[in-house]
Amino acid sequence: MKNIQHTACMNASPFASTHRTGWRLATLLLSATLASTAMAAKPDPAKTRAYIDKAWTTLTRSMDDCASLADPKLLTRPVLYVPSQFPMSAELGQIGKRCNVDVRALPKAIDQLGDIDATTLPVQGLLYLPHPYVVPGGFFNEMYGWDSYFIMLGLVADHRIDLARDMVDNALFEVQYYGGVLNANRTYYLSRSQPPFLSAMMVALLDDPASFHNTEEKRAWLEKAYPLAVRNYEIWTRSEHRAGDTGLARYYDLGSGPVLEAQDSEFYRGVIKWLIAHPSENPGYLLKASEHPDDAEAARLKTESCDVRASKVCAGNWVDGYRLTADYYHGDRAMRESGFDTNFHFGPFGGSTHHYAAVGLNSLLYRYELDLHDFAVQLGKTADAERWSQAAAARKAAMNKYLWRPESGMYRDYDFVAGKPSDAPYLTTFYLLWAGAASKEQAASVRGKLPLFELPGGLAMDNLPSGVQWNSPFGWAPTNWLAVSGLDAYGFHDDAQRIAKKFDATIDRSFAADGTIREKYNMKLGNADVKVTAGYSQNVIGFGWTNAVYLKMQGVLDGAAEKSSAAGKATGTTP
Repeated sequence: MKNIQHTACMNASPFASTHRTGWRLATLLLSATLASTAMAAKPDPAKTRAYIDKAWTTLTRSMDDCASLADPKLLTRPVLYVPSQFPMSAELGQIGKRCNVDVRALPKAIDQLGDIDATTLPVQGLLYLPHPYVVPGGFFNEMYGWDSYFIMLGLVADHRIDLARDMVDNALFEVQYYGGVLNANRTYYLSRSQPPFLSAMMVALLDDPASFHNTEEKRAWLEKAYPLAVRNYEIWTRSEHRAGDTGLARYYDLGSGPVLEAQDSEFYRGVIKWLIAHPSENPGYLLKASEHPDDAEAARLKTESCDVRASKVCAGNWVDGYRLTADYYHGDRAMRESGFDTNFHFGPFGGSTHHYAAVGLNSLLYRYELDLHDFAVQLGKTADAERWSQAAAARKAAMNKYLWRPESGMYRDYDFVAGKPSDAPYLTTFYLLWAGAASKEQAASVRGKLPLFELPGGLAMDNLPSGVQWNSPFGWAPTNWLAVSGLDAYGFHDDAQRIAKKFDATIDRSFAADGTIREKYNMKLGNADVKVTAGYSQNVIGFGWTNAVYLKMQGVLDGAAEKSSAAGKATGTTP
């Protein structure tokens, strides 16, 4: 999910007004022009497909396009940052002049996330990427971390291989010059990554025969990409990302206090109000404090909460005698790295995310380790291959120890701070199937828990409605695809096809109703009627990963139809 729920205009200026107007017009145009292909009528997959065909172009951005360089979350003149190692070329200078953008070099080279504290930059800005990329929705201009994996799957499925390769090469560029695959290519994201799908992106590219002209080019590309994939993996083995002594990983942002993309205190004040109103559900996120602290209290709050002198948002995060604790802010930032912003699964408003060895994250890392093993084998790096094989085996053992709950027959996130598993199910339990980490018996048990998640429109995140978007009854393209892909891989083809059919029917039905494809859906109703009562409430139009997963689900259904047809021909019957 994209981190935009805190945005609001802090002041007015002609420049800000122009960019807000442009942003709104872009969103309206996306909806209006693409909606012309799908009027409210009977669901028609051909019309959904036509929308997706046009959307790839509408959602593509590049540094050559002036409109791509603006940030609707900021009201100042756009800034484009380039790596400090880059010479300020004539081409970059021309972009600055033509687009009225301030082109600047970052203050130093970045080796790993956190090397540059974005709060020390004079102004926030877009981080340069060398190739075109597809953004999630109509008003986004950034390439987002985990969105890009699913978008790329759609591009490959739609035979747009050049753009798919551009996406992977941009991700590798981020690792090389910005320290890792970022939440998105903005300076205020230099302290965090997102769910680690880089190796899976590489596999999808390498597996498509059209990606490279010949085997020599393919090998040369992998030789350059492999060390960067390793470097990105190492983000998750740093001490900050270790889930205690479990041998597993957690999400963790390297910054502190309110996130820099927050332009006002609206969201955080809403969190405080909710916690005050629900004292029995407060995990300890509140701290008694003054609205206008003196210097002594401000110094204390810098450690116990956030820096009220340095951050206007922090200073405004006060309601009825309470502020938020420093630990809450760490959890809030970790939640954004997880992509599940906002949820109540990892505490109210995701404020305890950093306390968990997460099922989803460690499943992805297990798959990442297997991918690195396979890359090493292809490159003849025998010692590396053995290293990755051992790493995957160790993680699998740790997941079985801490995450597998035989009493509930599923995987559960583990709170390593409290020393206990989560008491609530979450759809990420199916990630282990996608990653290939479950035994046949474990997979069958997890498959038996489908009724906890399956609704008329597809799979919801859980069975515990909270009013926020990453809980029931809401469902999302990426988590539905990982579950379907995992079920299919373990031989549960009927389940995979049934859910794929439900998901695509939801998209077709909703598209027929309003001519758009959205970022999330109401799986209970099987439509885009998403009413969120807390946190981020928009249901953005576009939408990259939904478009992609629609195509992937169609592939599952088409594959089943082909097998059925072949079986019918073999037996002389009509399927």
